[in-house]
Amino acid sequence: MEPCVLSDVLGGLPKFDDPKLLVGFETSDDASVYLLNDEQAMIQTVDIFPPVVDDPYFYGQIAAANALSDVYAMGGEPKLALNILCFPDNQPVEIAGEILRGGYEKAQEAGTMITGGHTIRDQEPKYGLSVTGFSHPKDVLTNGGAKPGDVLVLTKPLGTGILTTAAKADLLEKPAHDAMIRTMGRLNKYAAETMRRFAVSGCTDVTGFGLLGHAYEMAAASGCTLAIDSAAVSYLPEAKAFAEEGIIPAGSYRNRAFLGGKVSVAKGIALAVEDLLYDPQTSGGLLIALSERHGARLLHELEEAGEEAALIGWAQEREARHIIVK
Repeated sequence: MEPCVLSDVLGGLPKFDDPKLLVGFETSDDASVYLLNDEQAMIQTVDIFPPVVDDPYFYGQIAAANALSDVYAMGGEPKLALNILCFPDNQPVEIAGEILRGGYEKAQEAGTMITGGHTIRDQEPKYGLSVTGFSHPKDVLTNGGAKPGDVLVLTKPLGTGILTTAAKADLLEKPAHDAMIRTMGRLNKYAAETMRRFAVSGCTDVTGFGLLGHAYEMAAASGCTLAIDSAAVSYLPEAKAFAEEGIIPAGSYRNRAFLGGKVSVAKGIALAVEDLLYDPQTSGGLLIALSERHGARLLHELEEAGEEAALIGWAQEREARHIIVK
């Protein structure tokens, strides 16, 4: 659903009043969090989308990694999941089996048990997971904790929306296609394990609203402005070249329209770079806010853990715009 439409719909819904509901939908966070007891909080999320790649096995892996990511972004560990599968009658059932196999294997890698699910007939395949995770209440992270003076660390390069659009048009060469698959299929588990060793102020994962969309949600929830150094952001191979050619997904334009008036972009930044910052990601990385004195160390440990990460900006006192792109 488009960001502006989703915002209007959620704004009209009743609010729940329960002191044990630690995180609801008011700040557009990645998952809900419910306090079970003094030692345990439950984290719940759900995500489902149509195929982003042709191979059903890799599609299943990517969809599962994407759904599991919300729990990692909230500081938790996913433990239980349910399949959600929509599948047409006119497709071979073996394709559904490959989608589910990809999802199951990715869940096993995460240490998460898929214990059931629900299937319905649909004209187009769609797959995802409902995921339940757990955390100590004191370890729960939200998108609302960034403080002026924090630095911003982003894991995973951008560009999956542009590259999947290029792949649908048979424009993507195999090396770039393989890099895209690896990035989307990589769990944020490993980045989250490294992140937990630091006093992180706030975290979110970067998915359909793009880097700037999720950065805006973090800035708005935190009551500050986030400055993004566009030159420090990394991109998948060929993503920038395709952006320069105008191979842009529709979601990028919707993200840009929703953020109008909320983002200030410095003069001289190329349109292709802007498009990459608005690009809707599938199973993107983590955007982490933490104190400046720990930023370089986190970056080093992420790289040692095999993560591609970059220090891409900082938080500052609130200005007229939520996001400043430099």
